[in-house]
Amino acid sequence: MKHLAAPYARLGLLAVLATTFSGCGGGGGGGSSDNPPTLAQRIAAAQSAAASATECQQIRPFYWEIGDAAGARASGSFAGNLLTIEADTTLPIASASKWIYGSYVEQTRAGVLSDADIKYLNFRSGYTNFSHCGSDTTVGSCLDEEGRDGGSNGDYVAANDGYFVYSGGHMQKHASLDPVLAGLGPAALATEMRRVLGTDIALSYSGPQLAGGVETSAGDYALFLRKILDGTLQYERAALGTHPVCVDPDTCAQAKFTPSPSGEQWHYSIGHWVEDDPTVGDGAFSSPGAFGFYPWIDASKTWYGVISRLSLVSDSDVSVAVDSVRCGRKIRSAWLKPDSQ
Repeated sequence: MKHLAAPYARLGLLAVLATTFSGCGGGGGGGSSDNPPTLAQRIAAAQSAAASATECQQIRPFYWEIGDAAGARASGSFAGNLLTIEADTTLPIASASKWIYGSYVEQTRAGVLSDADIKYLNFRSGYTNFSHCGSDTTVGSCLDEEGRDGGSNGDYVAANDGYFVYSGGHMQKHASLDPVLAGLGPAALATEMRRVLGTDIALSYSGPQLAGGVETSAGDYALFLRKILDGTLQYERAALGTHPVCVDPDTCAQAKFTPSPSGEQWHYSIGHWVEDDPTVGDGAFSSPGAFGFYPWIDASKTWYGVISRLSLVSDSDVSVAVDSVRCGRKIRSAWLKPDSQ
């Protein structure tokens, strides 16, 4: 199995992507109910988009995959100058980790979340000073590490309580309150996630960082997504898109910070985004990561997709995740509606 590492400190400013949210896009399986696209048509359209769309050409090297509850239906890999990424290439996925933790909570709570759980998991808790977790810390002790603006990772910022502020601190604090998770280091944390989500999913943590510490492959993340689609992770399937909050300070009085580009209006749910911009959104659920890893499930909960890549740009460049979203959106659109391409 291939493995691509990145400096763990980069995981501090996890993922990033889109922006505000309101309205709900369509998604769905594509085509009319009387004459749906054939699998061959979907595959051909998706392959063409992945190979030729400008949005996809500019993010090479990357691996892509689309499938359903039964397995992968189409995939491909495009090499770059220095490396090739395949389905089994292990790499840091940054904020795509958030979906894993959100699902863990849904499953362990049997889908019944408290108001406090929801507030932590859609990023309104006020714990917004998080930077990163060292590999020698535990879930709980990581909160004592130096935070983004001085102080510690576990600092509570009263002025941010009740407002959407994108930060790994919400999940870290939430997990630290769980007696099962609080004392776990990276290896034990991975074991616990796999115990609940599936021991057949290979994943590890560079540090015990719930919101951005996972290292895994596209193949293993796809297995996680298939478990959502086939109902193995039934509570997470039911939770997709629930308890959404708006995120853009320019258009939402309940939001203070989102590391996303302007121009699109999405929502944030329980550890994942809802791509429901009224103009370009299709209602997909997703969790893009800062290094370019982009997993999604379509609005109909029929199809999943993954783009796997690793771009080590500076932390100030928030375009990497968005670039993957734009390529993934092209491939998804081609798959859902091949006759419109």
